[in-house]
This record gives sequence, structure tokens and C-alpha cells, in this order.
Amino acid sequence: MNNIEAIKQDLQAKFPESNFEYNFINGNNVVDISSDKLIPVLEHLKSSGQYDVLMNQSAVDFPDSTERFQLFYELFSTKDIKRLRIRTRIRENEAIDSATAVWKAANWFERETYDMFGIEFKNHPNLTRILCHHEFKGWPLRKDYDADHQQHCNTTMPIHFQDEYNYVPDPNKNLIPLNIGPSHPATHGTLRVMVELDGEKVARANVELGYLHRCFEKMAETHPYNQVIPYTDRLNYCSAPMNNVGYCKTVEKMLGIEVPAKAQAMRVILCELSRIIDHIVCIGANAVDLGALTGFFHLFKFREMVYTLFEKLCGARLTVSMTRVGGMAQDAPEGWFDDVLQTCKEIRKGVEDLEGLLSENKIWIQRTKGVGKISAQEAIEWGYTGPLLRACGVGLDLRKAEPYYGYDQLDFDVPVGTEGDCYDRYLVRVEEMKQSLKIIEQVAKNIPGGDFTVRDKEIVLPEKKDVYGNIEGLMNHFMLVIHGLRPPKGEIYDATEAANGELGFHLVSDGTGNPYRLKVRPPCFALYQSFPEQITGGLVADVISVLGSMNLIAGELDR
Repeated sequence: MNNIEAIKQDLQAKFPESNFEYNFINGNNVVDISSDKLIPVLEHLKSSGQYDVLMNQSAVDFPDSTERFQLFYELFSTKDIKRLRIRTRIRENEAIDSATAVWKAANWFERETYDMFGIEFKNHPNLTRILCHHEFKGWPLRKDYDADHQQHCNTTMPIHFQDEYNYVPDPNKNLIPLNIGPSHPATHGTLRVMVELDGEKVARANVELGYLHRCFEKMAETHPYNQVIPYTDRLNYCSAPMNNVGYCKTVEKMLGIEVPAKAQAMRVILCELSRIIDHIVCIGANAVDLGALTGFFHLFKFREMVYTLFEKLCGARLTVSMTRVGGMAQDAPEGWFDDVLQTCKEIRKGVEDLEGLLSENKIWIQRTKGVGKISAQEAIEWGYTGPLLRACGVGLDLRKAEPYYGYDQLDFDVPVGTEGDCYDRYLVRVEEMKQSLKIIEQVAKNIPGGDFTVRDKEIVLPEKKDVYGNIEGLMNHFMLVIHGLRPPKGEIYDATEAANGELGFHLVSDGTGNPYRLKVRPPCFALYQSFPEQITGGLVADVISVLGSMNLIAGELDR
């Protein structure tokens, strides 16, 4: 939404002596400001009620520039559904004020920026590495860091807490330190939760992540655009097609193309099937962690059915790489949409059975109701999106708020909760599965005709019959493989409604065949920031309930 003139009038009135630059770039409102005005501008935009969410924050390295680093802050309004990017430039070895006093969500975003680029944030409460291990040397997302330079970790950090230096122990209490994970079954080998217990209650808590860090963003800089797609599979591997779609949609918007109606329909079906199986993993695994095994076995049967649909479409099940920039990798086989509709019937019965197993189960209710409760205001402050935000009563869903691929033409509801606790998160996900089935059935019964991809020789490879059958097809294939597709110079941020919330990609193009910078905004990263605060003061048993309800997928959390 282009409201750059209104933004300009507001900021010029508040900062009359400042020389800001205002632009509307690839559908994004962008304001460039001086670094000394960063915090006052952010404080004004939040306190005036214009933008209540810090959705994303990171940097771009321009090593040949005197002001080497460009920092960007992606702001969002849950009330007006509008976005704004604030950018500023700083020199190498120059520190900048932290935004943690404005938004809690800035904490981990700034830690990640420090970890990747070495940018210092003044007055940050805990400016330490977050994705790279504690023995790591250097700043991996700087352009002068070799992507092949791996560094191994040989030691383990002892139990530690963010308030270590300001903490004064109570001499009347004997707190017991405890590691929960990464070897604990509920942490799935990738999350480390450190607590100090006062009896059964959590007195202090901290988390350590990075156990599955593969530097997705560095790999994206060293590969052609279409070759980045398999890396997106491995973000949220529980709903891989949603990552494919989100990334390709961003590149396509940068290229200024719209994929054919048939490709859009296929993407919607794949995304909604992925949302269902992602929620199946969340609810099934959470139930297992709390002792309910039957639901897990029951639900995973339907997850396997969806994987069979993926397999029929592309030959792969988990990490699928089914999309391409410009559309789909191939058309659906004959009868595939009928199989989708039949699978939906069986999943609907399975969801009803799940509700019978859990919704009125006394043990399930006792372990989830009132546990991990968070208010809508707190959730927004932390940057919550997706089912966890909707469980707090905020009905934000990008499929409705910023519709794409014809979602505005479909009949479906956005379920919301009231309490923001683990039980409401469960109820929201169950209802979302039902709504996803409703969406799939509407689309699968009305598949548009036409091609499954655009036919632009500078974007999509020609069909094999053309490559082998005529010289023009062979030349087009050769040129695209050698040079790759090349979006114009510029930058863009685009987002989709993934299973856990807003999945955004901030892409910077320098006109070459590889992304100059690709920053992913995974929903899990913002959600997990609040975890230590949520579990502090609660029972140690509730740690597992809250952890499972968040559905933290380490592939997108660590990247």
C-alpha cells in the first residue's frame, strides 16, 4: 500500500530540520534517515500508534562504501495493515543505538545482526552471539567472509542466563540448575533450555539456539535464484512448499511478473495442505510430550497421505522444491486433484476424531488451559504472528489482510482465541485445519485452465521437446543456465501467511544472477524470543507444554 506521502508529512512535521529520503520501492514504503535519528523516529512511529510491530531487522554489507552497513527495520501495523521500512547507514566499527527500549522484539534481531555482521548496538541488554557458536571468529554475512570457511565448536557452554551480570542471588534460596535439551525428547535435538528451579517452579530461564544453523542467507548469496529453492525447503521442513512459495513469490514480485492462474491454484492447494500437516506435527508432538500417544499415531497417518500427494506431484515427500520462479516445476498428473479431494475427506474425519481425543480430555485441559498465557499487547510487542497471535484474540491473517493468489475470492474464516494460552493455541490450530480443508476443496473443484508456468525465455527453462527439437530452444536453455535469471537492481520485502505466522523475505538484487542479500524473516524466531519470560515463574512441567504449543521448527529458527 503506497502511503509514502502521508508518512512524509508526518515525519516532516515531527522532525522539521531532518533531511530524510522518501521512496516507494517495489511496493514497499521506504524512508532513509541518519543514524542519530533512528531511535527517535522509531519511538515516534510506535508511540503515535502508527506501527505497533517490529516485524524484521537486519543489515546489508556494502564493503566498497564509506558507510559500509545499511540497517533496515521493517515495521507493521496490525490495526491499519500497513508497512514501512526505515533504513540507515553506518560506517564500519561504528556503533548504533539499540531499539530494545522501543520493542522487545528488537533483542534477538539485533543479536543476530551483531552475530552476522559485527555491528555493535549500544545499550543492548545481552549483545552476544545467537546463531553461531561461542568459539566462532569473524562475521559470516560480511562480503569478505568466505562461504567455504567452516569453524567447528569443541566446547560446551555451561548453564548461563541473560541477567548473569546483574543478578543478585537470594541467600535464603537454594536454586537448582537444570538443562532441558537439546537431548531431551521434547526439544527434538535442537533446542537448549536452561533453568534454575526453586522447588518445582522456574526462577530463571534462558535458551540457547543455533544447533541447526546452516547460514541459509550466506548460501543464498552464492547460488543462482532457482538454486536457492532447495534451501528454502529446509527452513520449515514440516511445511516445505510454503517456503518455496514465499521465496518464489518475492522474486516474482521483484521481476514484475504474475504467475498463471493454474500455478496460483496449485500453490494455494500445496500451501493449505502444508498448513494442515504442520499443525498435525505441532499438535501430535505436543500431545506426545504431555503423555498422549494415541493422537500422534492417529494424526501422522493423514500427514503421510499428504506426503503421498506431494510424491505423486514431484517425486519427493519431505523437501520437495515444487515451485519455480514463474510458476510450478511441472503440471499435476492426471487425477491428482481428485486424489486431493478424497484425501481432504479423510483428513476431515481425522480432525473430528482428534477433537474427540483431546478437546474435552481432562488431563489435556489441565496441562494446557491457563498455561503460557500471554496478552495481545505482549504478543504484539514480541512480534508474534500466526496461530499464537490469533490465540490472543488478534485476527491477523495475511490471506485476509494482504490477500494473494485469489484468497480474497475464497470463503473461509480466521479463527481467534481469547486467552492466548496453550489450550487456545490448540483450538485455533484445529479450526485452521478445518478452514484449510474448506479452501482446498473450493480450489481443487475449480482448477483454471492454461499453463502451469510463465513462458518467458529469460525466466523459465524451455520444455525438453524444444531444447532437443529446435536450435532456439537449445539456445534459450543454454543462456538461462549460464547466466541465470536476473531481477533488476533494487530491493523488496514480501511475506506470506505460513503455518506459524508471517514468513517474509527481504531480497536485495544487484542485477546479477545471484541474490546480493536474502534475509528471511521466519515466524519462529520472533515467537521463541518470549519463551524465557513465558516460563519464568511457572512450573517446570509447564515448560514442555509451552514449548510444544509454540511449534518451534529449528530449521527456520536457526536457518
